[in-house]
Amino acid sequence: MKLGIHAYAWCSQWSNDTLYLIDKVKEMGLDFIEIPLMRLDTFDAEAVKARLQQVGLGAVTSTVLLEDTDITSDDPEVRARGVDYLKACVQATADIGAQSFSGVIYARHGDPTLSRPGEHLWRYSAEGLRPVARFAQTLGVQIGLEPVNRYESCLINTCEQALRLKEMIGEDNVKVHLDTYHMNIEEKSFYAATKLAGEDLIHYHICENDRGIPGTGLVDWDGIFRALAEMGYQGNAALESFVDNTDNMTTWVWRKLAPDGDTLLREGVAFIRAKQAEYGMI
Repeated sequence: MKLGIHAYAWCSQWSNDTLYLIDKVKEMGLDFIEIPLMRLDTFDAEAVKARLQQVGLGAVTSTVLLEDTDITSDDPEVRARGVDYLKACVQATADIGAQSFSGVIYARHGDPTLSRPGEHLWRYSAEGLRPVARFAQTLGVQIGLEPVNRYESCLINTCEQALRLKEMIGEDNVKVHLDTYHMNIEEKSFYAATKLAGEDLIHYHICENDRGIPGTGLVDWDGIFRALAEMGYQGNAALESFVDNTDNMTTWVWRKLAPDGDTLLREGVAFIRAKQAEYGMI
């Protein structure tokens, strides 16, 4: 299993001013950094790729859809804009030499709807992601669907639902991205959900139930690592916590979840490495 960390542990927006985080993650002995693509206008792919190659670090990317890029919108122009945005994210991913792009890319993040999603939303999502996945195939990029909790999406809250949408899309490079923070709310079993993802699992967000330091809360880490060990998981896993609110997505960070990003990383990595060793994954 490759271990990394989301850049939002230190920053609220990616730009060339945060390129130093690539060096920091490498110095901490991690395998990759997860770079957010919420603001493509501040994302310099050439500079990111050069820095990654210079320090010898891997990368993955992620994003969420907002109101003006919602591929499940009733407005066809918004759906088309969402497809264009996702394709641009895939291109940016390939441009830095990465092969994994994931997140809440199937519907609007934080959708305020008050009704259960109809079948048309599933159809819109699948129809929007299918051309994105096909474009990604030409660039060697895999796409991960990340289930999130009921307060952040009405469409995909569980691994089972992510697999349903994957089947509707019908493209081999569409995979699953699990997140322990959301699983803590929506899944009946961390172990069962992880095993259900099986070979389709390409990315795992390692978060405590409050998004704080892993190992300090309620998440069933033994169930998770037992499942990953049984699966022989070789994919990516990233610590994910947010240090602050952002102006490009809603993170709901109202208090400090760790003293600082460095403490989160240091203590979180130590805990995860210990679990890997305990379950024979190192």
